[in-house]
Amino acid sequence: MEGAVSEREEYTLVVRKPCFGLPTACPTCLPVYFYLKFANLPFNLDFNLTYPDSDQIPYVEYGDYVAYNNEKGGVIEILKEDGIVDLDIKFCSVPEWISMKAMISSWLADAITYELWVGSDGRTAQEIYYSDLPWPIGKALFFKQIHIVKQRLGITKDNAEQKEEEIYRRANIAYGSLSTRLGEEKFLFENRPSSLDAIFLGQALITLEALPETSVLRSKLLEHDNLVRYVEKLKTEFVEGSSSSSVRHFWAESSSSAPRRGPSKWSSKPKSKPKKEKTKEEKTFKRRAKYFVATQLVAVLLFLTLMGKPGDDEVELDDDEDYE
Repeated sequence: MEGAVSEREEYTLVVRKPCFGLPTACPTCLPVYFYLKFANLPFNLDFNLTYPDSDQIPYVEYGDYVAYNNEKGGVIEILKEDGIVDLDIKFCSVPEWISMKAMISSWLADAITYELWVGSDGRTAQEIYYSDLPWPIGKALFFKQIHIVKQRLGITKDNAEQKEEEIYRRANIAYGSLSTRLGEEKFLFENRPSSLDAIFLGQALITLEALPETSVLRSKLLEHDNLVRYVEKLKTEFVEGSSSSSVRHFWAESSSSAPRRGPSKWSSKPKSKPKKEKTKEEKTFKRRAKYFVATQLVAVLLFLTLMGKPGDDEVELDDDEDYE
C-alpha cells in the first residue's frame, strides 16, 4: 500500500499561476484541478509562467507519461481514455448529463471568454495570462488575443451588440437550467462528482472571484442562490480545506466498473508515451525559453504590422483603453 501511495504522489498538474485567491485562475486549468481533487488523486501543482498563450497548458505528468490539453479533447478526456481516472463512467450515456455538459462547455465557456477579453476592462485577463511578461509584450499579446477571441465568437463591428445579447441570453438560460437541476444537492447528478461539476465549478469560481463587480455574467450567476452556495461549499472543501472521504468512494466505485485499456493505476504506471518523446519535449521547452522574449517581440511586430493594414477594422487598437 505504501508503494502505491508513493506512485500516486508522482502526478503533477501544470497550470497557469494562482491569483484572485484561487489555485489557478485560468478557465481551462481550474476544472482539471477540481477533477483531480474530486477523484482524490494526489498530485503536485506546478506553474508554467513562460508560455501564457500555450494551448498545451494545462497538462498532467506522471513519470514518462504526459497528457496535454491540446490533444484528444483536453486533459480530462485523455485521463479518462487512458484509464487513469474516470468520474463520468455512470453518466456518459445519460442524455440530460450530456446536454448539460455541452451547454457548460459551449454557452458558459463562451460567456466567460467574452467577459475576460471583450466585455470587461481586461484587467482580469492581463493578470491571469500576461502580468509576468514585460509590459510591451504582455500588452501586445493581450490585444492580439482580443482579436482572436472576436474572430472565434464571430464578433464584428456590425454585430457586436447582437452577439453580446446572445452570449448573455444563453448564459442566463444555462444558469437557470443548472440551478433547477442542482436543487439543494451537493453535486449536479446523483449527488456524486463528475467532470460536469469540475468544469462548472472552475468557471463559476472565476466568475465570482476574478471578474469585476460590474460583470454582467457575475450578476447573472448571483441571481441563483443555490448555485452560489454550491460553489462556496465546494471551494471551502476542495480549495481551502482537504478533500473529504465522502468523495473518495465515488472514484473507487466508478473505477471498479470502468473498462481498463491498460494496467491498474494503483499497481503500476498508466499507459505511457515513449520516454524519449517526453525528454525531447523538456529539452525543447528549455531551449525555447532562452529565446522567448526575442521571438515574442518578432510576433508582436508582425501582428501590429498586419493589424495596421488598410481595411482591417475588426480590432481598433486606438479605441482600446490603456489599462495600466
